[in-house]
Amino acid sequence: MAKKTIQRFLPDPDTIRHHKMLKIFGRLLQDANLWHLNRRSARGAFAVGLFFAFIPVPFQMVLAAAGAILFRVNMPISVALVWLTNPLTMPPIFYSSYLVGTLILNQPEQHFVFEASWEWFLQSIETIGPAFLLGSLVCASIASIIAYFGIDIIWRRSVKKAWLARKK
Repeated sequence: MAKKTIQRFLPDPDTIRHHKMLKIFGRLLQDANLWHLNRRSARGAFAVGLFFAFIPVPFQMVLAAAGAILFRVNMPISVALVWLTNPLTMPPIFYSSYLVGTLILNQPEQHFVFEASWEWFLQSIETIGPAFLLGSLVCASIASIIAYFGIDIIWRRSVKKAWLARKK
């Protein structure tokens, strides 16, 4: 059941293979393990995808694909999950990450107004940057650990339920 549900939402492997940003991996994309869907590949892919979704860098898809290749987990899941942080969800997710960072560093929350300028970016890296980056790393790690074990539990329960239904 879990496998069928996940497969329904996965993008087509050919679409992923021929994506212009992922062509840099060339022949590495031919590994069958990157396209196979089982419990091991799904739980690892969820962990990799969610980890890079919380990391505030451009080209998250490329990093998720590299992680999927490195850990030999399902690439479509890894790449699709980075879109959890899209233009609508980025502000609350990254602000929450910043708050986590301020709690860990025991710093007061600094008020800031976003500006789309290079000067604002450089000034922000010095002031809110350390808390934001640490919070992002912590949130990414926690999300990937929860996803890894959560998918494992869901998958096992689904298989057990299917076996019991078959037995009846």
